[in-house]
Amino acid sequence: MKTLIKMVPVVGLVALLGACGYTMEQRAATGAVGGAVAGQVIGGNTESTVGGAAAGAIAGAVTTPR
Repeated sequence: MKTLIKMVPVVGLVALLGACGYTMEQRAATGAVGGAVAGQVIGGNTESTVGGAAAGAIAGAVTTPR
């Protein structure tokens, strides 16, 4: 339950910042930051932070701006 309470604002922040940027590199960077924050909140350790950053970077890089 505590993890869920922590995740609500993080998910909101990631949704607001998700895929921000005009270039693929900018979107990958914002995805990595959001993923790292989410990974740290969920896992609470370095491995989770790095994994979240990697997943966020990939997700950000594959999105396309409107």
